[in-house]
Amino acid sequence: MDVAIVKYNAGNVYSVVNALKRLGVEPRLTDDAELLMKADRVLFPGQGEARGAMDYLRERRLDEVIRSLKQPVLGICIGQQLLCRHSEEGDTDCIGIFDVDVKRFQPQRHEDKVPCMGWGPLQLPQKGESVCPIFDGLLSPQQGQDELPYVYFVHSYYVPLCPWTAAKADYILPYSAALHKDNFYTCQFHPEKSGAVGEQIIKNFLAL
Repeated sequence: MDVAIVKYNAGNVYSVVNALKRLGVEPRLTDDAELLMKADRVLFPGQGEARGAMDYLRERRLDEVIRSLKQPVLGICIGQQLLCRHSEEGDTDCIGIFDVDVKRFQPQRHEDKVPCMGWGPLQLPQKGESVCPIFDGLLSPQQGQDELPYVYFVHSYYVPLCPWTAAKADYILPYSAALHKDNFYTCQFHPEKSGAVGEQIIKNFLAL
């Protein structure tokens, strides 16, 4: 399988490379439009700042390339945010796959810290509701609220709940922990740092 990772000025990309290698996949880290378009799967990960990231992508027309992709695409952390319409971070227009704006967490209490950092539960659709295929196998219908899978978050900005919300999280307020629209899948959390749960999510994405 030809798996490409979008190369741009964002941190934490190599942890995704290593996670794929642990699954026996040798990914290609590239900003070459042709290689991205012909890949079987594309991952768009990273940590960073929205405006600088979008400037880099636009300079190389990678925003247009990402928007045109037809194969499964997985955005991770800032990759999720950049696939939205606009981000409050730097008042930045983004790629626009998801017609929703990214907001900054606003602490409501003294104990509310920004960024949100650490392990938290992933709230998947309830029994009888449709589950996004990247979450297959994470919860059986018999499992209850106390057995939600935990994943690792590091972020100061969030995507509000919207029609494309595929999983929820709750920090200061409920928000989109994952999105899904057509061939685009995203995680606000870091599956590559989320142990066995994250590994299952990456396997599911590769198996789409």
